[in-house]
Amino acid sequence: MINLVLALVAGGVIGLTLGALGGGGSVLTVPALIYLLGFTPVAATTASLVIVTVTSATALSAHAREGHVQWRTGLLFAAVGVGPAMLAGALAGRLPPAVLTVAFAGVAAAASIRMLRPRASAPRAGQPRPGRAAGTGAGLGAVTGLLGVGGGFLAVPALVGVVGMRMRAAVGTSLLVITVNSLGALSLRAGTVDRLDWGVVGPFAGAAILGAWDGKRLSARLSGPSLQRVFALVLLAVAAFMLGDAVV
Repeated sequence: MINLVLALVAGGVIGLTLGALGGGGSVLTVPALIYLLGFTPVAATTASLVIVTVTSATALSAHAREGHVQWRTGLLFAAVGVGPAMLAGALAGRLPPAVLTVAFAGVAAAASIRMLRPRASAPRAGQPRPGRAAGTGAGLGAVTGLLGVGGGFLAVPALVGVVGMRMRAAVGTSLLVITVNSLGALSLRAGTVDRLDWGVVGPFAGAAILGAWDGKRLSARLSGPSLQRVFALVLLAVAAFMLGDAVV
């Protein structure tokens, strides 16, 4: 019962953050599963992929109805990333838990620092360099598969900075990329999915989906930059705690 309550609360908070910030909130899923619900790092990254896939697919449908998804660009970006996502997903099950924890802490710290920096203005839309776009898509897929994070905090800046999308289109299109990459990574973890505690994962995912709708309404009332700074500081503290826990 305690785990169920914790799953509902954690899922709701993460969904609220995801909805309010438009991306990045799911990076807290793995530490929540490890430190609140007792998952191992490998099980937590697999469960996080399930939660991220369901949440992203649900949010994708809403953005698609509003016309904020560039399907061709998103599918091309995902096509480059799905292979690395699958390979990294298979690799994650063979790595020591401490290595996964340190890698996750590093990515979380980098994400928090990026959020704290002032945003550069988006470049004019134009023809992106194929090599740079391919490398970015592949890197995003690898991070998604290895660490079980959605990667919205990486995908949105990449689609804005590399491809030249407007912010609203980048948020919607990133959900398509995240959904495809997460499904690809899960396909090579099929043998571990049935061992997950679905009594925890299911309510967690459901609460995250509902929280995301409330977060979208919350973002209209509160200052986006202020919310992002608070979240970035919390994420930086979580990264420092995970790094300390792994090396001690």
